[in-house]
Amino acid sequence: MLILCSLLIFAASPSFSQHSGMGMRKWRGENPCWRASDLDLSQEQRRNLELIQQAYFREIQLLRTQLFAKRLELRELLVSPPTKVESIRAKNSEINELELKQEERSVEYLIKVRGLLTPEQLQQWCPEQEFPPFRQMRYGTGPMGPMVPRKTFPPPE
Repeated sequence: MLILCSLLIFAASPSFSQHSGMGMRKWRGENPCWRASDLDLSQEQRRNLELIQQAYFREIQLLRTQLFAKRLELRELLVSPPTKVESIRAKNSEINELELKQEERSVEYLIKVRGLLTPEQLQQWCPEQEFPPFRQMRYGTGPMGPMVPRKTFPPPE
């Protein structure tokens, strides 16, 4: 089971390092909008951005692996007839906590990238383009997803 999880994670990891588009699109209806790596960065900014990205991807990869395993566990609980409802709810809560950690790490990453950029670069930067397309498909158009509370199971009746 662990080997399968690892293989799936490593198969998805190239999507972290490459971006499918040119990084440019209209935002706010005015100027082009870019990923930080597509901006005219100094050598020092590039080095620092690379370090920040590497640390973020290592950390987020661990969280993604944990989330994948927890979702598999939840699935097993859901299809197992003797499983108590409380166990299913508890596993769902664990998943919600890990998803929240992942979102918090993403915001911290954006804050660090923001700190590297000059005021002029910030005007051309699109934070929502810093993440791979699969995040946008899953959560919506922004890096933090829809601004609605996460759904949890209703309390027992």
